[in-house]
Amino acid sequence: MSGSSLREMVPDASRLLPRRLETVLVPPIKCQGIKTRLVPFIAGNLTWDGQGRWIEPFLGSGVVGFNLAPERALLADSNRHLIGFYRAVQQGKITHAAVRSYLEDMGTKLRAQGEPFYYQVRERFNRQGKPLDLLFLNRSSFNGVMRFNRQGGFNVPFGKKVERFRPAYVTKITNQVRRLEETLRGKDWEFRVADWRETLALARAGDFVYLDPPYVGRHADYFNRWGEQDAIQLAAACRELPCGYALSMWKENKFRQNAHLADHWSDGVERTWSHFYHVGPQESLRHPMTEALVIRAGYAAPDEESACAAGDG
Repeated sequence: MSGSSLREMVPDASRLLPRRLETVLVPPIKCQGIKTRLVPFIAGNLTWDGQGRWIEPFLGSGVVGFNLAPERALLADSNRHLIGFYRAVQQGKITHAAVRSYLEDMGTKLRAQGEPFYYQVRERFNRQGKPLDLLFLNRSSFNGVMRFNRQGGFNVPFGKKVERFRPAYVTKITNQVRRLEETLRGKDWEFRVADWRETLALARAGDFVYLDPPYVGRHADYFNRWGEQDAIQLAAACRELPCGYALSMWKENKFRQNAHLADHWSDGVERTWSHFYHVGPQESLRHPMTEALVIRAGYAAPDEESACAAGDG
């Protein structure tokens, strides 16, 4: 269903989920909180027949939807630059061959001109918004962070690696785009710039909504401001949905617990997964994190089936 980039074992051929994912397609755009390591865990804990649309109001990197690869999907985000990049891949305006040529050229200029070249590209992107410039900035910025100021300008500083785009790294990104092209081919997917409220209003019976909003209390927003009231409104809106849904959210770390989950999502089925959270400029600031997947009652895979499908995740 998803091409050579994915191999899956489906317990019940009449359902898309749960299933086991042995390899994960890593998307070419990186975002804070990207779910690459959690995708097998997510795929193994949801039950959905795949007959409706897979809906994501907070697409971000797109890693979950790209790996589950349903036939129909609505993939939305308020960040027009992310949506613009993936639309361009879908429409064939960005190809893996074009990415290789572009990054080879940009890498040569970065090595020759150094840090000033990065800021020239950043200024150009903030004026013109070209999708390939977003890819360059995303992969050469500090810590691979995706962040915009209140005026919508990309404002992450240079990552200090003028040799960033070595041949092996360019090939890695090129292959990620190629695999994404394969996944998108033949799919009925809509990429839409939209507020989450607009996206949820389009959900119908038979759909499944996956929610990966900015993590409340974690200062991890990357485009729009997101606060406690936004998170509360999202929880209330989900209870009115006519279909299944699942929310990804941090649950706890060594310092504190996320009270928002207990206060606003306690009516769902909660599954947890612990991992090392790679956010922070220094290793001493990075700590183990327990992630929660809160699933609407009736849409969680049985424990024994989810353990089989998710494997070691």
